[in-house]
Amino acid sequence: MSELNGNASPKIPQKKTENKDKKNKAKGIRHWLKEAVMFIAILTIFSTGLDIWRSGDMPSNEVPELITQTINDETIDLKAMSYEKPVLLYFWATWCPACKFVSPTVNWMSDHFNVVSVAITSGDNRRINAFMDNSGYTFPVINDDKGNISRSWGVSATPSIVIIKDGEISFITTGVSTPPGLWLRMLFA
Repeated sequence: MSELNGNASPKIPQKKTENKDKKNKAKGIRHWLKEAVMFIAILTIFSTGLDIWRSGDMPSNEVPELITQTINDETIDLKAMSYEKPVLLYFWATWCPACKFVSPTVNWMSDHFNVVSVAITSGDNRRINAFMDNSGYTFPVINDDKGNISRSWGVSATPSIVIIKDGEISFITTGVSTPPGLWLRMLFA
């Protein structure tokens, strides 16, 4: 009797409800994918702009002269090395929080590419060697204890990475870099 009075709720076929749920789920996934793509695009634009701004004072073409000794008394001639194969020049510091994410990648890359690093105002050679040993890093380090080298290169942020090939700068990045990104940049330098 209640069905005749309109008090009973009509029965919705099970199949229509399932199809509607699937469509809503697909809409939700598409929405979140669009949001993720927008977030990545905005982050990429922001980080690229920040990179350009931070590296504005750094040399853009020819490599400044850098012939010096590492903390282990190896002689480094940066420009000459870059004619053999590309060189990854890594400006970092023991006190730099972001460098803790980039240094392991640089260390791994030093097994495959020419890598030279400059430790900015990180103490004396003994202190840097202890840091390198404790961290398990093996890449060559130039001690820039007074910051003169980094100033002459216009470095304003750590970490900063410069890729050099044939005496010319082919790429500069500042801040955290991903292993695949650095690897590809070195391959295409």
